[in-house]
Amino acid sequence: MAFSLGPLKFPSSLVCRATPTTSSSSSLALDAAYIKRAAELADKSAGFTAPHPNYGCVIATTSGNGERVVVGEGYLYAQGTTPAELQAVEAAGESCRGATAYINMEPNHCLADQAAVSALVQAGIARVVIGIRHPLQHLRGKAVRALRSEGLLVDVLGEDLQCKTVEEGLKSCLLVNAPLLYRASCRVPFSVLKYAMTLDGKIAASSGHASWISSKKSRTRVFDMRGRSDAVIVGGNTVRRDNPRLTARHGGGHLPQRIVLSKSLDLPEVANLWDVTEVSTLVATQRGAKRSFQKYLASKGVEVVEFEILNPKVVMEYLYDRGCLSVLWECGGTLAASAISSGVIHKVHAFVAPKIIGGKNAPSPVGELGMVEMSQALELIDVHYEQVGPDMLVSGFLQPVPDLTPVIPSVDETSAIDPTVSPFEASIIFFYKTWDPYGAFSNFSLHPIQLPDENGNYYSWPSVEHYYQAHKFVGLGDPVAKNCLEEIKNSKSPEEAARIGRRMQRQHPDLVRPDWESVKIDVMYRALKCKFSTYPNLTSMLLSTAGSVLVEASPHDLFWGGGREGEGLNYLGRLLMQLRSEFLSDSAQNADDRSLRPDEIKVQKLP
Repeated sequence: MAFSLGPLKFPSSLVCRATPTTSSSSSLALDAAYIKRAAELADKSAGFTAPHPNYGCVIATTSGNGERVVVGEGYLYAQGTTPAELQAVEAAGESCRGATAYINMEPNHCLADQAAVSALVQAGIARVVIGIRHPLQHLRGKAVRALRSEGLLVDVLGEDLQCKTVEEGLKSCLLVNAPLLYRASCRVPFSVLKYAMTLDGKIAASSGHASWISSKKSRTRVFDMRGRSDAVIVGGNTVRRDNPRLTARHGGGHLPQRIVLSKSLDLPEVANLWDVTEVSTLVATQRGAKRSFQKYLASKGVEVVEFEILNPKVVMEYLYDRGCLSVLWECGGTLAASAISSGVIHKVHAFVAPKIIGGKNAPSPVGELGMVEMSQALELIDVHYEQVGPDMLVSGFLQPVPDLTPVIPSVDETSAIDPTVSPFEASIIFFYKTWDPYGAFSNFSLHPIQLPDENGNYYSWPSVEHYYQAHKFVGLGDPVAKNCLEEIKNSKSPEEAARIGRRMQRQHPDLVRPDWESVKIDVMYRALKCKFSTYPNLTSMLLSTAGSVLVEASPHDLFWGGGREGEGLNYLGRLLMQLRSEFLSDSAQNADDRSLRPDEIKVQKLP
């Protein structure tokens, strides 16, 4: 079942289902308003951190005169930062007792991450209203069950609260996490096609000249779209014709990777995209294409990935494996048509400028789709019109935002019902993004560690990644390196710490400590050992993988990751397996010590 956005339609037989605390339409209207507010909060970090599940939390309580008032709010800034629920609880303080928490999406709740649920329970929250269940199967329903098992009343929009009043609130929850919903349902990243055209449907003059069709305000909006994306895609024609930079240009924050699709690699040797000092570039091509040019790109620091057959579908499947949530397509008509035909484009943003350029051979935004009748035309869903400066922005979905209900029982749930169904245990366990089942193994996970800083003083590092990136510059007297180290220590998220450290390493390799290549494995090992020694739940998770090979599934990191086809060195997985072996050995030794009879235990007296 999928929602058809604009307007949302529920079966006519549905009625408002009353609960002990929602007995009137006015109460339901407040619930919907607070859920919409939670969704608005969830969107606040967009453009400043890499795309991630978007969470907002609002805590409301009833005042002495019977009015419902907001006492705390919070939103997830980035993966590896304080959960929205914990922020809202801390803001509300004692007012949490008996209050209602509104969350746009079911919180993460697994062995390695129980902070959100624990915060709500310990604060004394009485009721939780959730916009949508978590779209990822290994997390779906777990927080709901955990909260209910603690005695909290939990209402889920569309399940426990079903009526016209809550439709807009539910819609806002679907939209703010559309990338995650599409990724979970379609197993490709959420893909948005963006283009600017004249009133007569041209994206360039007959000569190919295209600067500028849209206004400065429209171009600023595009920068914001890029900042919300993991990657920006163009084709070879765009590189040759426009020589774009594809940067976000918002003065800091998340910078999406730039991706060029080119079968022939007929690309210029000099191009803005080959400058990777600020942000990386990946070129996707067909296997065997212009090996000499591939080597040239590699020498410039550009990543080249070969495919047996290059098309939008296989590239999107590759980016899905790479952990991408959201991709922005800024390509020409030929590639746009191919992407639409492949079924990988989910949403369209079209900037229409009040200009007429004409030209029989002037290119249009979408090439040949093979349609011969107007009845075959693709219709956008949930269409919105917005004036941006002199231009009109028309946006809508080509495919409805997936609604992942009804709930399909997980293997674990099925096993509990029927013991003959056993969960599949793979001999290889992959981990990469923090929302994966074993995502807590990632060096980007939210697990602060206490380790010495550059001065030898114990310091609370927000994540393993903070510690790792900072130690590239430890012990250096250069003021620029010292400033970079401080920026890393003070960065709000692991993603920001990584961006700062990597950028400095690319731009000023001479400022990286000279022994870095020989010590970086030890630095990572110290941080990982501290992390897994500090958190018993992580130790349990690590020990539960005994007998399995651990692989960091980053397809592009050939040192810490396993690589795309297993060609990577997988040092992160190796270090975790080394730690697992050490923990198992210590556990066995402790068991042996406990098994000794009292008369066999030797006590060494202190002097």
